[in-house]
Amino acid sequence: MSKVKIGWCEKDITPSEKISLAGQFFERISNEVESPLTVTAFAVESNDEQMVIVSCDLGGISGRLNDLVKEKIAESKIINPDKVLLSAIHTHTSYTLPGQSILAKKVAQLTNADSTLGAVNYLKSVLPEDMEYKPLVSNEKAQAPEVSLKFVAGKIVEAVKEAWENRQEAYYQNAFGRAAVGMNRRVVYDDGSAKMWGDVNKANFVELEGGNDSGIELIYTFDKNKELTGVVANIACPSQVVEHRSFISSDYWGKVKENLEKKFGRKINVLGLCSAAGDQCPRDMIRWVNPETHIDDPHIERDVYIERIADPSMFDVSGLKLVGKRISNEIINVFEELDDNYKDEGILIHETVNLSLPLRRVTIKEYEESKNAIDSFIEKNRGKKVTFEDTARLYIHSGNVDRYNVQQKVNTVEPEIHFIRFGDIAIATNPFELFLDYGNQIRARSLAKQTILIQLACGQGGYLPTKKAEQGSHYSAYVSSGFVGHEGGDILVRTTLERINSMFKK
Repeated sequence: MSKVKIGWCEKDITPSEKISLAGQFFERISNEVESPLTVTAFAVESNDEQMVIVSCDLGGISGRLNDLVKEKIAESKIINPDKVLLSAIHTHTSYTLPGQSILAKKVAQLTNADSTLGAVNYLKSVLPEDMEYKPLVSNEKAQAPEVSLKFVAGKIVEAVKEAWENRQEAYYQNAFGRAAVGMNRRVVYDDGSAKMWGDVNKANFVELEGGNDSGIELIYTFDKNKELTGVVANIACPSQVVEHRSFISSDYWGKVKENLEKKFGRKINVLGLCSAAGDQCPRDMIRWVNPETHIDDPHIERDVYIERIADPSMFDVSGLKLVGKRISNEIINVFEELDDNYKDEGILIHETVNLSLPLRRVTIKEYEESKNAIDSFIEKNRGKKVTFEDTARLYIHSGNVDRYNVQQKVNTVEPEIHFIRFGDIAIATNPFELFLDYGNQIRARSLAKQTILIQLACGQGGYLPTKKAEQGSHYSAYVSSGFVGHEGGDILVRTTLERINSMFKK
């Protein structure tokens, strides 16, 4: 077994001008920088195999970004681009980058069209001339998304190259920690319906739809002198405490990095990875704490607000600080308890596949009902401006009509998936906001001592809900919320287990 070589590199991607912020129904233009945005590359080489994982302070990894980075890496010939995987921490206070989703990519391949319209754009496309969309804010002063795309892609390529060039014989230790970060955000009522951000202060409230996972999968890396060089942390919660705000922020990962730098007195590389967390958030739905100031999101409004002794607002910087402190404290605590079991060898196996998954479809009845709802809205509102509230209200209907049109041509999507063995660690990716139950199924049946799952990687697949969530419906479980349903989720689980377990069979 050969010695492990590890390399790190972090690049700053904080914009020098205003940008359009991604992740909400309403438009936002950045007004200041709360914390820097970065991309961090973690490179590993062992037994002539390669792996570079890049954590990006972005909302997602668009198909265009993924392809552009791979093209540039292929041109450099420094590393096999199939051995590079890009992931997003899912911050909602970062760049809006131009498409594509995994479905748009498939449509483009079949029809030579640039992309599928998508739910919001479909509605805008069918509005008559006297009903044009009225944005909440003007984006005239924001950096063009195409400019942002080229800048971010360039920095990712630089990080990958330098991390690979920086690799040296090293030590590592994998470990486990716990911190209360992610919590289920889907509320179930006594008629079986569910709502993301649903109000629990109702007599009809029954339960939260799913559980949560407080575990943190950890890898610490060391140089030849056994000095700490970096940490990989896999957490089942998206980085969206301040998701509604109009500043630039790497969300809670920015605070984690600040705290670790203070503790160690120097820069420590941090690879933040989001595990299966499509139904998770940093907020306690039971001990609900209102935002400190107004937010343009009707889903979080409460008819009756009862003040609780609980966390600070998980919509604001006060919440960021607490989440960052919880994570960094646990990383430090686990580090201080590490024994002398430093590893400098480890089997590395890295497989990349395009997994065929069935496109989630709408029925003819759903299509007709949604088409009628859109037609009725247009008829009742002729001559009026359409706002983000309207697009949010009609999201399910415009998504259904768009999907019905697309499914006449497309049956499957083929996302890029990575399956990796690194020592006694299994690593598996997916491009979805994957509901936690799927992640639990994979971890529970994995033959590896430790399993790291990375969602929002190498493409954008939207939400992948469970069957229970689809039945409960609402945002994140609508057809328009993602491209693959629970049947595809089951295939993803089975395939992931088959692939990683084959790597660990004695």
